[in-house]
Amino acid sequence: MSVISELGRPVFYLICGGIVLFVAVICVVFAVRAYRAGKAIGMDVSKMRRAVIASATFAVLPSIGILLGVIALSGSLGTPWPWLRLSVIGALHYETQVAEAAAEAVGTGGLSASRMTAEAFSTIALVMSICIMWGMVFAVISCKAYSRKLLEPKPVRKDKKKRGPDMMAFGDTAMTAMFIGLVSTYIGSYAGTFISGGEGGRLSFTGSLLPLAVALVGALAMGGFTLLREKKKAEWIDGFSVAGSMLIAMTAAIFLGKIL
Repeated sequence: MSVISELGRPVFYLICGGIVLFVAVICVVFAVRAYRAGKAIGMDVSKMRRAVIASATFAVLPSIGILLGVIALSGSLGTPWPWLRLSVIGALHYETQVAEAAAEAVGTGGLSASRMTAEAFSTIALVMSICIMWGMVFAVISCKAYSRKLLEPKPVRKDKKKRGPDMMAFGDTAMTAMFIGLVSTYIGSYAGTFISGGEGGRLSFTGSLLPLAVALVGALAMGGFTLLREKKKAEWIDGFSVAGSMLIAMTAAIFLGKIL
């Protein structure tokens, strides 16, 4: 029996499904308590209901991108594990990148069902878990103090330019820099393969040029969503931009892979 078949056994669905169900119940409990708290402090019930409906509606398209991530990872990691990761704590760009990096590190040549072994899956799952757990750990240790600091009034120094509302906080800047670094690393590897003449001295379109072309299409799509949001003052587009860019890029990958 193959590793993928083993990873799809009912016991794995039971374990992962139990965890997902527990988190879903917690979300419902918090939603109900938040709704009751809003009524208790005198918030407009009709506005709260509109907010609930709008949030549920705008969550549909971004969730499609998460579903695509589950489908993409299921081919090499089975269905229960990607379902658990992307339903509870994982982020789409994180899970796919870390899984791919771990797979290459263990010598499977990337996420491949035919080359996946029990040892490789264990290593990939362990790396994916350890690398993302620190957000929870740091939240437990420092979230209370950090939240209290956010509520403190910040003195304004006369010799310094006043911080404007449109300036990003350090956390946003650090996250953006980290994400740019990750993207640059992957794009740089494909660009280096192309410039050096391909792996083993052979230039492959699917191995170097196709990923670069798809990355360009995704970047253009994201730029289009950002421009549309700024021109139309439509903040709600932010919830659709990542999933929309992914769908456009994936479509481009299929189209370019077929015709070239």
